[in-house]
Amino acid sequence: MIKKPAQAATRAAFTLMEMLVVVAILVVLAGAAIPIYMSYLDGARRDRAKTDVLLLEQALDAYEAEHGMLQDGDWTPLVTPEAGKRASLDPQKLVDPWKQPYHFSYSQKHPTTFKPLVWSDGPPGANTPIRNWNLNQ
Repeated sequence: MIKKPAQAATRAAFTLMEMLVVVAILVVLAGAAIPIYMSYLDGARRDRAKTDVLLLEQALDAYEAEHGMLQDGDWTPLVTPEAGKRASLDPQKLVDPWKQPYHFSYSQKHPTTFKPLVWSDGPPGANTPIRNWNLNQ
């Protein structure tokens, strides 16, 4: 039997060159996506820290209304359960997304709202604290 040229040209798999081109395209796409993803994660951490700072400010306001002011930087009364009541805050809420503690100071009150300063040190090495006073501006 004689083979026709059309039958001899069929193939059953990809060539090595085709596979290398596909892998190279995937590497380029992944290389472009990783920085975008990391930027998204950093923004999400900043947003969480901003929300946490505002929630901690509210917790301090509620405690101050019921019991009076706390000592600067001492979150202990807010995480300690009172008789018959649960604690105002979960101790895990006192740690920012970068695993550093949140801080507050009654000695530094806002000049118009008289709210205590609550802040996170922000990302390590960035020197950009996240404070409750400048979040609503």
